[in-house]
Amino acid sequence: MGFCFLSFVDIHFPQLNTSFMKTNMGTIDKVIRVLIALVIIGLYFMGIVSGTWAIVLLTVAGIFIATSFISFCPLYWPFSISTKKK
Repeated sequence: MGFCFLSFVDIHFPQLNTSFMKTNMGTIDKVIRVLIALVIIGLYFMGIVSGTWAIVLLTVAGIFIATSFISFCPLYWPFSISTKKK
């Protein structure tokens, strides 16, 4: 007998829509994000970006890479934006 978190959420919080994590990023969007992340990482390793800006940009690069791999952008969700082909 295992505890299923999703069942717990469905039973106790029915107002939560299970479509929250549906993919909303298309292939071109994901490729562009990865390319931007690679440019940021390259700028850091070449020493062009350093200090606080480096931390901020590397964080953005990490977010871009993560959202590209999971195909979900949390900033698109509230506005019902989807770059994924239907």
